[in-house]
Amino acid sequence: MITIKNEREIELMRHAGMLVSKMHKFIKPYIKEGITTKELDRLCEKFILDNDAIPTEKGYEGYPASICASVNETVVHGIPNNYKLKNGDIITIDVVIGYKGYQGDAAWTYKVGDISNEKEYLMEHTEKALYEGIKQVKPGNRIGDISNAVEVYAKAHNLGVVEELCGHGIGTNMHEDPDVPNFGKPGTGPRLKPGMVICIEPMLTYGKRYVYMLDDGWTINTRDHLPAAHYEHTVLVTEDGYEILTPRLD
Repeated sequence: MITIKNEREIELMRHAGMLVSKMHKFIKPYIKEGITTKELDRLCEKFILDNDAIPTEKGYEGYPASICASVNETVVHGIPNNYKLKNGDIITIDVVIGYKGYQGDAAWTYKVGDISNEKEYLMEHTEKALYEGIKQVKPGNRIGDISNAVEVYAKAHNLGVVEELCGHGIGTNMHEDPDVPNFGKPGTGPRLKPGMVICIEPMLTYGKRYVYMLDDGWTINTRDHLPAAHYEHTVLVTEDGYEILTPRLD
């Protein structure tokens, strides 16, 4: 069931979303050669708890960490571990923060030192694909309009669109209806209404779109081991368009 948020709920989600934005700004200077993804997780968890909030991902269906830290060919759900970031890596930090029962969710891909032109291209156009999708958010449009905008932009830039993963509604739960795929036909799917809150999150690859899951039951990697990028915002449907609840602060 798709829920419509009232003003009180929207205000709480604004606060949760802003905490997500502030956490991304906080962690960015630490993302450099030599730090482990487990250290990044520890820093993020402390930031969340210090702000009277909850790291929603921790314990979700058994997930062991407060963030997802996905390096290079890992598309999503990379579990923080003792891997030390290296010059030339890219890493996606994906976090969900709960505040007074309401959630904010955003992912961003970061570079470590000097990265290849291919990774720069992938990051640039995955981010732009996100905003192409967001442009379609307004009352009366449909989820398929968002999905198609992401797909058209990604394919125009020869990037693979992972089809097994998608965006989602969000509210008191991390994942709510509706699903928000990154491919589809315009004019299809649920109609957008003021008060809906959704997460739009292109997950694109530099090579083929095909992925597989590691034995840990979480980590999703590209099958051809080429890099992937992932950008996500929590977006409110307003009376005349949209509001990004997880704005970039950097």
